[in-house]
Amino acid sequence: MASYLHGVHTPHRKKTRHKPVLRMNVPQTVTIPMSMHIGAPSVPIVKVGDLVKVGQKIAEAGGFVSVPVYSSVSGKVSKMKDYYTADGRTVPAVVIQTDGEQTVCENIAVPTVTNRDELLTALKESGVIGCGGAGFPTHVKFAVEPEKIEYLVVNGAECEPYVTSDTITMMNRADEMEHALRVICSILGIRNVVIGIENNKKRAAVSMRQMCAALTEANATVKMLPSVYPQGGEKVLVYHTVGRVIPEGKLPIDVGCVVINCTTLAVIGQYLLTGMPLVEKCVTVDGGAVANPQNVLAPVGTALSDLFDACGGLTCEPAKYIYGGPMMGVTVPTADEPVMTNTNAVMALTAKEAWLPETTACIRCGSCTNHCPFGLAPMAISHAYKVGDVDTLKTLNVETCMLCGCCSYVCPANRPLVQRNK
Repeated sequence: MASYLHGVHTPHRKKTRHKPVLRMNVPQTVTIPMSMHIGAPSVPIVKVGDLVKVGQKIAEAGGFVSVPVYSSVSGKVSKMKDYYTADGRTVPAVVIQTDGEQTVCENIAVPTVTNRDELLTALKESGVIGCGGAGFPTHVKFAVEPEKIEYLVVNGAECEPYVTSDTITMMNRADEMEHALRVICSILGIRNVVIGIENNKKRAAVSMRQMCAALTEANATVKMLPSVYPQGGEKVLVYHTVGRVIPEGKLPIDVGCVVINCTTLAVIGQYLLTGMPLVEKCVTVDGGAVANPQNVLAPVGTALSDLFDACGGLTCEPAKYIYGGPMMGVTVPTADEPVMTNTNAVMALTAKEAWLPETTACIRCGSCTNHCPFGLAPMAISHAYKVGDVDTLKTLNVETCMLCGCCSYVCPANRPLVQRNK
């Protein structure tokens, strides 16, 4: 299992961590896909020509592992179109021509939450998902027997280079996080809360310690962690905060834990306090091609090009656009792609930043295994995949791989190890 010695030391490059958050101007149009989360796509309930307002529901959940989707702007539905996701699927998307008024829907109301059923309903209706990038519907995580939850582990590690949106959340939205924890812990009877933060986020740690001191509903503590990537990986975080090992094929709840991202917690708090669902995201906009990197508060569905314009534009033609950070982020083809509910960062990388050296022969150095958080053998896995040896892949525990990319990062031969695993 992982230890502090595994993983890699990536350059932090977190130059946006102390800059004020910019609320961008409302874009002319937004494109809101119906699949911004793990699970079934949402089902649109609006049509072309409909007038919508901020916070108005525009799609129902498509199943249990799904969430409703809400309009992030006020304006008119101008188009229903097919949207091609980063993983190759085709899903519906709602295009809204904004009116610039940002009129709030009159149906917005603070939810009543006095018991477990009402809490689960509120979590689902808020539209909240894993805001750190995973996109797993949050209500599903808590739809377990409450007595199984021994620890609520809050992920504030934010170990990816460049990305600081979670750090900003912990510094600026502690009140909303605290309210969410009060409600969740009191209703579900959770007695232990552990907030995992890398030790390079001192100001965020101070904010979280103050929040923990005020929280009487549970024993809440801040666990400072070495700034070693991938500290924020779910299995790594659980091991380093509460010392429990999540076996292959199992979930955190199987070892008594629920893991929730700090920004997800803040969104829950906002919904419980105001009734406003998830309609905007704080997004780190960075990369060598961005003129003025900063964190931007943007309506869901905003085109990446509008984000870049809010940051002073681009200084050169980017070699690569990425959702998320450079280690586990997803490359997207153009700057026309929209901000999703699980978008925590957007990168516009220069040719120098995106350059990958030529692949050469494996020299059997073992660096990939030495740095793997789970002690896997990436090169052996790669070979077994190449020859179609399924039994060996199972023996090598390939499904334990979290696709963190440490193996490819340290490989002196620049082998496409994480790409092969994926």
